[in-house]
Amino acid sequence: MTYALAIDIGGTFTDAVLVSSDGNAWTDKTLTTHDDLLEGLFRGAELVLGKAGVSFADVDDIFAHATTVITNVLIERKGAPTALITTQGFKDVLYIRDEHRYDMFDPQLELPEPLITADLTWGVDERTFSDGTIGKTVNAADLLPIAEEMKKAGVQSVAICLLNSYANPQNERAIKTALSELMPDAVMSLSCEVAPQMREYLRTSTTAVNAYAMPTAQPYLRRLVKELKQRDQPRTPLIMMSNGGVVGAGVAGQYPVRMIESGPAAGALIASFFAEKYNFESLMSFDMGGTTAKACLIQDGEPLVSGEFEVDRRYRFKPGSGMPITVPSIDMIEIGAGGGSIARVDYMGLLKVGPDSAGSSPGPACYGRGGENACVTDADLALGILDADNFLGGDMKLDKGASQAAIAKLADGLNVSVSEAAWGIYAIVGESMAGAARAHATDRGINYRGVPLLAFGGAGPVHACYVAEQLESTQIIYPPMASVLSAYGTLVTPARLDLARSNLTLLADVDGDHVSGLIDEMVAESQDALVDAGVEAGNIIYAFSADMRYGGQQSEITVTLPHDPRETIDERAIKDAFEKTYETFYGLTLEGMEAEIVSWRVTATAGDQSRNVIVPMAAQETAPKSTRDVYIAGQSHDVSVYDRLSLKAGQQLQGPVLIEERETTIFVLPGWTVEALEDGALSATRENEQA
Repeated sequence: MTYALAIDIGGTFTDAVLVSSDGNAWTDKTLTTHDDLLEGLFRGAELVLGKAGVSFADVDDIFAHATTVITNVLIERKGAPTALITTQGFKDVLYIRDEHRYDMFDPQLELPEPLITADLTWGVDERTFSDGTIGKTVNAADLLPIAEEMKKAGVQSVAICLLNSYANPQNERAIKTALSELMPDAVMSLSCEVAPQMREYLRTSTTAVNAYAMPTAQPYLRRLVKELKQRDQPRTPLIMMSNGGVVGAGVAGQYPVRMIESGPAAGALIASFFAEKYNFESLMSFDMGGTTAKACLIQDGEPLVSGEFEVDRRYRFKPGSGMPITVPSIDMIEIGAGGGSIARVDYMGLLKVGPDSAGSSPGPACYGRGGENACVTDADLALGILDADNFLGGDMKLDKGASQAAIAKLADGLNVSVSEAAWGIYAIVGESMAGAARAHATDRGINYRGVPLLAFGGAGPVHACYVAEQLESTQIIYPPMASVLSAYGTLVTPARLDLARSNLTLLADVDGDHVSGLIDEMVAESQDALVDAGVEAGNIIYAFSADMRYGGQQSEITVTLPHDPRETIDERAIKDAFEKTYETFYGLTLEGMEAEIVSWRVTATAGDQSRNVIVPMAAQETAPKSTRDVYIAGQSHDVSVYDRLSLKAGQQLQGPVLIEERETTIFVLPGWTVEALEDGALSATRENEQA
């Protein structure tokens, strides 16, 4: 018997999943301990290990981990003093940004303050030209006074980002060598290693984020490894990355910028698993937890992958209002609030929900931890969807009176009843999430209408039915272990690394030898990383793509290449692949225009990871265990309540109905039929006349 353990630290709850080789699984949730994330990690791990009657020493398959530690550091600005070294004359690159206005009609745009301030930024007299030629080398003596000033400022990490260093990293590496001797205790992030791509602001922003996070990420991961060894855990932990793969803790600590979306990425990857399992051509993952809700579109069994994303947006749904990061990431969108999002009445007397969140401390009013604001979970409880005595299987009692009291304050301001205010919160959250999902799909040239939803996360099954109706979807899948599905996703996710190298040139002018050198470099780097994660070199699979555009355009799209560029540069095949992808995005192609390569990409994976879970089903159909009064759209309903584990395969239930499991509740609205499938999943479908 072997065991695999996964821990996913979220904004409100820390999820734990233990899977054995015979298909048994044990799950649990505990509140995230923000002052010390590892405290909650080990608490969650001990809960599931205790249920299985095993110890850390018995976890001999893998230990996988997804965490919000990097996101927290960036948003809360709790990183160590970090410095930036640029080419002389480019000190203000983080302030000037790219001069893009994300809202043309707002004269008072808000932007996040740079992580590295002007007083900790220095310019160095050097020059690398765009073709990689070194115009002026670095003088090590120039770094002596800079190092002294950094020491006085207590700098612990240095970001080094020089002009055109993606074309030739010689000067960046020279600065690192010199500074490492002058400041041996400081960590260094080189843009030629973190993000070797064109566009100075993007590259500088990405390198600054990496440098800012390193003094937190490396001690965190080292402590995790150390404490696991103290608990006789034989395996080195694998860390979930934003691109949907796992790597070893050493590589993750060196490039923490790649960890930012680790938890949500795991959820998107497991959604791909279910899309293939049920033969869905398209599927939308709907992951709603305690802090946020995220969606990802799965096409042909694969999630969309983007070469760029943002963190710390000033306006949640406005691209360009945050800090851009140019590393490969699962293309997800934050589509709304979580269970802890706070409801309020704005200055116009309108009900609003979020973006502020009560998190896990103090949490919603019903948690009884000092929270006084009405949150989404409070509304779910006040409506009757949640059972105050059965939250987390009864281990965490909720205070329904506190929820009603908090919502009553809003109801008074709106001149409505408590039930009407609670339904208003529920409906507003659903409408906003559906609206964001529509925009996300439309921007990518995908028709969202009728796309099935995969609902997971602690709050996802509670709200998915309402969101599906707004998206005109006719089917929802509620997978087993829905509330901890992202944690489970890390156990079925292969080791993976995505790398990119800029090489701006027209397709007709591509230098095959130069491209082969770039590809070889990326293949070698990715192989080293995956071998470090425990993968045999012979089992690594490589895929190749390129960022392309028409000549003269500003923005590019990522195109999957039909062959290994090292073998041949088939211009016609590459151009055809580009135009097919371009037409998907924009609905047209531009005849007679030359195609241009911006960057080459390599994706290295370790193949499929199979850790199936056997879900026990009841031998015969069962009656509801109780009924509960639930307020739905202005009317009270006497709703049947079932225990999910008591359902028999093939059993069908008519909405409205509540199906409870330990860590979440499935809420099916009127007009829907839910059926228990053979694998333990539940499938809800809308009646034809309402589809």
